[in-house]
Amino acid sequence: MTSKKEIVHSSLIPPLRSDSAVQVSVVIPIYNEMQSVPLLHKALHDALGTYPVNWEVVFVDDGSRDGSLQALEIIAGQDPDHTRVVALRRNFGQTAAISAGIDYAEGDIIVLMDGDLQNDPADIPMLLDKINEGYDLVSGWRKSRQDAFITRTFPSRIANWLISQVTGVHLHDYGCTLKAYRREVLTGFRLYGEMHRFIPAYAGYVGARVTEVVVRHHPRRFGHTNYGLERTVKVILDLFTVKFLSGYVHKPIYLFGGFGMGLIGLSGTGFLYLAYRKLVFGAVTTTSPIFLLSIMLTVLGVQSILMGLIAEIVVRTYHESQSKPIYNVRFVIRGEETQHGA
Repeated sequence: MTSKKEIVHSSLIPPLRSDSAVQVSVVIPIYNEMQSVPLLHKALHDALGTYPVNWEVVFVDDGSRDGSLQALEIIAGQDPDHTRVVALRRNFGQTAAISAGIDYAEGDIIVLMDGDLQNDPADIPMLLDKINEGYDLVSGWRKSRQDAFITRTFPSRIANWLISQVTGVHLHDYGCTLKAYRREVLTGFRLYGEMHRFIPAYAGYVGARVTEVVVRHHPRRFGHTNYGLERTVKVILDLFTVKFLSGYVHKPIYLFGGFGMGLIGLSGTGFLYLAYRKLVFGAVTTTSPIFLLSIMLTVLGVQSILMGLIAEIVVRTYHESQSKPIYNVRFVIRGEETQHGA
């Protein structure tokens, strides 16, 4: 190991922020990819070595148990100018590893990719060219995906269609980790669960300019995938959270109140039906299951509206106590000077 290598052991030290000249940070989560890491590092040098930009790669070891961290330490010692290693204390999952990498990256452009060699580093310059065209987010599309169709590709297509319909940000491949972002579109929210795949939806919500390019996808060369069909279930559950945060977080009464009004409307329909039977046929209505169901729907509707009012108070307290704006600024023009917002 060389003396240039610095290891920060305390998890309480905040992420480093400096005025370095790094323009592009490639963030790669690593979990049990010991054989892939040296080849990946070389491929990154081949792809970015001649590209006119100052770059770094931030490897985040997510609690690997196969020697990946030791391999990364060797690489960081051999290439301290371009390589940073963030070692997590245990396996926190891909989203947490990506979040850590973003926090410790110094570049104004963040490129995310997997560490299993299925994403091709040679595609990174293409993504950066699109960023230079004025886009805020460039998403990779694995058009010729080299994965098992039944367990990986087919569920992914369903999830991509569902996410596109719910969020309104239409992409062919939300699950492709290979994406490039301007740093400002990654601020203002934290990542949990499997939320890293929903970053384009968050970015689209704040007005980011999003595009998609076809990228290469290679068969896995070493080891085996850490994900299966259960991941699709997690993605669908996280989609509910994304829809709420993107559509109703500032006005939750629209969600809870709308749901409550719908329930009250259904209960009113039930009462009208019972009144019709009572007046026309003289039927006994108080013992009817419809009567009890209508009462229950009325109670649930009122409770939902009250929950919406409580949520409104919580949201207003959150924004006002932390001076959180309810808008996002792209840039401000003053005379001949242009100041970009976050």
